[in-house]
Amino acid sequence: MNLEVFDPRFSAVAQGAGALERLATGAVWSEGPVWMKEDGSLLWSDIPNNRMLRWQAGSGMTVWREAVEFTNGHTREHDGSLLHCSHGLRAIVRTRFTSGTGSAWMPAADEIVVDRYQGRRFNSPNDIVVKSDGTIWFTDPPFGIGGNYEGEKAEPELAPAVYRFDPATGQATMLTDAVPGPNGLCFSADEKILYVVESRAMPNRLISAWDVTDGGSKIANRRFHIDAGPGTPDGMRCDVD
Repeated sequence: MNLEVFDPRFSAVAQGAGALERLATGAVWSEGPVWMKEDGSLLWSDIPNNRMLRWQAGSGMTVWREAVEFTNGHTREHDGSLLHCSHGLRAIVRTRFTSGTGSAWMPAADEIVVDRYQGRRFNSPNDIVVKSDGTIWFTDPPFGIGGNYEGEKAEPELAPAVYRFDPATGQATMLTDAVPGPNGLCFSADEKILYVVESRAMPNRLISAWDVTDGGSKIANRRFHIDAGPGTPDGMRCDVD
């Protein structure tokens, strides 16, 4: 598989990148990849199979953990802890690790970071990013509670929304509930813009851009950044370009 460039501004990035390579097969639904630099492995979710998979050069794909409460998106905190968006627990979950690398680099006990807003349970947190100040930003659509395929069927207690959680204060803030089907999200390199996938926007799926305001604690000035037409964007990240 080769890269096809639709925008000439991407040519400089794509030049010399080579061909795309398929690393692993066998998952029903791969989602939420996260790189573990400590041992050079890639972790990701296989949501309907309720497991997390792992790929490492030399050993290929293996099952990292099973019965993971239908995790979806993942990211790392500044101390190396791994954050999960759990459809089953309807929560943000943290995995801390023992010291060491390689075979000694193993997960310790999990802990729930946040599972409620104003006393009501989240729907099914989907994707997540950690800002440079340590705050945790995530989307909460109802996808996981819509049936028993990627979670457990339940009635929503909150509107779909985008949230900010401050571990220092334990306070969750709803940033907006105006996004239809909030899905993937990421910051621009300077963290002045938050991009959010609006995966239920009609007639086309969209990526919207929001200014990060109030010292980095709120968002405003929504505008449409990308019209995906018949496509459906999902997880994403920005680099310096």
